[in-house]
Amino acid sequence: MKLIAGLGNIGDKYVFTRHNAGFMLIDSYALNENLAFRENSRLKCLMTNLRTATEDYLLIKPTTFMNLSGEAVRAVMDYYKIPVEDILIVFDDLSLDLGKIRFRANGSDGGHNGIKSVIQHLGTNNIARLKIGIGPQPNIPSEVFVLQNFSKDELDILKTSITNAKEGISCYFKNGMAEAQNKFN
Repeated sequence: MKLIAGLGNIGDKYVFTRHNAGFMLIDSYALNENLAFRENSRLKCLMTNLRTATEDYLLIKPTTFMNLSGEAVRAVMDYYKIPVEDILIVFDDLSLDLGKIRFRANGSDGGHNGIKSVIQHLGTNNIARLKIGIGPQPNIPSEVFVLQNFSKDELDILKTSITNAKEGISCYFKNGMAEAQNKFN
C-alpha cells in the first residue's frame, strides 16, 4: 500500500485557498474515481482507498490543519505500517509559479509549516514530495497570500496542474523519482 497525503486546511472557508492545493489534488482523485472520504478521528484525517490493477493507494487529507499535518501522516503510517519510501506528500509551494509542479526526493521544509510538521513527526527529511506551484507571491505576507482564494482564471490553470500532477504521481510510483522529475519538473 502507498500513501498519498495532500496537505491543506479543513473547513469550507479554506476550500479554494492557495494553501489547499494538496487537498484539491486528493479531491480530484476521489471525484474521478467516485471515491468517498470517511473521517478517521483516531488517525486525524479524512481518508479513502484508490485501488488500481497494480497497487492500492491510501489517500488522506489531515484534519489537523496545515501546521500539524505531520500528526496525521505519522498516525496513518504507523497504523498501516507504511514505510516512509511508500509515502508521497503533496502540498502548495509559493516559490513555484502557478501551473508548475515539482517532484523532490527530499529536502528542507522551505519555510512551509505543513511539510515542516511532516519532517518533524517522521523524523527525516527524506520524504518524497510533490509541490504544486501557487506563486508568484505578491508583496504581501505569505500567511495572508496562502489563505486567499484562487481567482477563476487561476483555478483554470490549477486544474491543468492537477491533471499533470496525477499523471506525475502514476509515473512516480511506477518508474521512480528520477523519471517523474525528468518528465514533470
